[in-house]
Amino acid sequence: MPPIAQINDLWFALPPIVVVSLVYAASRHEDAGPLLRHAFRAALWIVGFMAAIFVVLELLLRAV
Repeated sequence: MPPIAQINDLWFALPPIVVVSLVYAASRHEDAGPLLRHAFRAALWIVGFMAAIFVVLELLLRAV
């Protein structure tokens, strides 16, 4: 499958990232302002972690 076709599959990760970060932030805050800020930071952490895993897997695939 060409890389451009795989990009569309990444859109399926967006709803779980949003939901997980909002639920995680809601377990820590009740006010909307801090909740949304914490949710945004949590979403960045999740995306960063997913990107790091992607890079590691890509390097492993190229090494094989």
